[in-house]
Amino acid sequence: NARGARATMQWRALVLGLLLLRLGLHGVLWLVFGLGPSMGFYQRFPLSFGFQRLRGPDGLAPPDVCGSAHWGYALGDRGCGPDEYEKRYSSALPPQLRAQMRDLARSICVCVFNEYMCQHSRNCSDWVPWWCSGQAPDVGLSSNLNINDVLGNYSLTLVDALDTLAIMGNSSEFQKAVKLVINTVSFDRDSTVQVFEATIRVLGSLLSAHRIITDSKQPFGDMTIKDYDTSGLILPPKKFVFLCSVFLSLCVLYPQVNLKTGVPPDSNNETCTAGAGSLLVEFGILSRLLGDSTFEWVARRAVKALWNLRSNDTGLLGNVVNIQTGHWVGKQSGLGAGLDSFYEYLLKSYILFGEKEDLEMFNAAYQSIQNYLRRGREACNEGEGDPPLYVNVNMFSGQLMNTWIDSLQAFFPGLQVLIGDVEDAICLHAFYYAIWKRYGALPERYNWQLQAPDVLFYPLRPELVESTYLLYQATKNPFYLHVGMDILQSLEKYTKVKCGYATLHHVIDKSKEDRMESFFLSETCKYLYLLFDEENPVHKSGTRYMFTTEGHVISVDKLLRESPWREFFSEDGEQDQEGKPMHRPRSHDVKVVNSSSNCNRVPDERRYSLPLKSIYMRQIDQMVGLV
Repeated sequence: NARGARATMQWRALVLGLLLLRLGLHGVLWLVFGLGPSMGFYQRFPLSFGFQRLRGPDGLAPPDVCGSAHWGYALGDRGCGPDEYEKRYSSALPPQLRAQMRDLARSICVCVFNEYMCQHSRNCSDWVPWWCSGQAPDVGLSSNLNINDVLGNYSLTLVDALDTLAIMGNSSEFQKAVKLVINTVSFDRDSTVQVFEATIRVLGSLLSAHRIITDSKQPFGDMTIKDYDTSGLILPPKKFVFLCSVFLSLCVLYPQVNLKTGVPPDSNNETCTAGAGSLLVEFGILSRLLGDSTFEWVARRAVKALWNLRSNDTGLLGNVVNIQTGHWVGKQSGLGAGLDSFYEYLLKSYILFGEKEDLEMFNAAYQSIQNYLRRGREACNEGEGDPPLYVNVNMFSGQLMNTWIDSLQAFFPGLQVLIGDVEDAICLHAFYYAIWKRYGALPERYNWQLQAPDVLFYPLRPELVESTYLLYQATKNPFYLHVGMDILQSLEKYTKVKCGYATLHHVIDKSKEDRMESFFLSETCKYLYLLFDEENPVHKSGTRYMFTTEGHVISVDKLLRESPWREFFSEDGEQDQEGKPMHRPRSHDVKVVNSSSNCNRVPDERRYSLPLKSIYMRQIDQMVGLV
């Protein structure tokens, strides 16, 4: 009947309405939560980011994206509406503003270095920016590794900053600093130092400065030194070789060495993978400049020994090994502390020296990293699911070990740029930058599950700046200039003190420690300066440059890529008369994974839009509690 038909139609309309309402609700949630977490992520990784709101340092929850700028932002109003990220980050920096940022980065370095030089003495290694004085090792407390591992009574800040002065075109200060090193620096001291830190900060800087001084083109201006002994590598040969001989006698595996007596009686037999396996670049350059294969051979032997200890099942390495037994004490495999520069130097050694086995090891390591450490959706800029993230796993099983990442891991997007994996680098960089926006700094350790720092200090580390600089060079996207400006302004606002820039003891309340690590000048300031100095000789001279793990610039040329000896690791196991493995020349037909021969990796049209779509940027901001 008609009444029954009308009732049926009303019922159908009600059901259809409820169905449409449900679909609409799903659509809203889909937009609000940035496509939502994918099931595939949690099947391998049964944890939730838990997008709860966190409280800011003043006890108040941070405002919404369309609210006013908060303590993590330094660039003013972020704008409102669906394109707030486009409005904030897509505009090109006016030339005047870019020059202003370049000059700010330069003035930071120059002012700090001038303060340091005014107070310089032979025992002044680190700079104490609050009290405007130098800091020497803690002789009375040898167990104070926080200080003694790095400082060695050999003017560390002076040495570490040499090539930064040259890159900024400050020839007079560079020449003055080099002469001071020649006349005052000595390694014949009763100081116990970390082999890794001394190698990358001291040896690396001296090699870089030597290459700058002896470069016939002099691209940075006149950096020549009158009566400079080109055979001495800045220091007189006996001074220089003394340092290296001490390291060599230990096969570079012991983590610490006394510069006078060798291995301390109470020396630790445990060393991190990065510490023992990240000396190949500096020792390789030294060998090729001196024509003595010993240095490179020993460093290669250490790398090979560690590589042979990797897991047969996963191909991963742990982060701490007992050098006496070869057993893994630390079974955590990740991209941060203890492992970072090991992977970095496998690739950079190949770039510098062209040795096929370095690239083969890197390719295998990178594949294992992708298989076991990477979580999240497959594509950075497409599809559903969680943003790509690299986690800490057990080296033998590949199972998750914890839910934190450390700030050193922020170097990895820069390494991905070097192999051409730019898209993945864009996503990982955006995650670390989101943490920076949240706190105005990068906490030493961040728990992505709790959306809070586990270790709260920030010692002015350069890794995020380094990746920002390299991503800008790869994409020319103004987004990364805005990121650099944000970082610069945060440093000015939160870390500046009377005579320099100080470590943040607490990234939330912004309390400080009276210490400035030497890498603030050798890396952080350098990368910020180069980011805004498009016309720098590093970019325009026609010479290809590579940066060491301490940020020291090295020109990539024929001299370093032609090995004058044949006694490294051979394929057939032959040995020379001294018992060293013989090296057979190899073809360079191996390509790096994910690489491309096309230097223009990012299409031109992408340079005028966000490197990461707004919806994915918002998703990452949610992931760290920003929205």
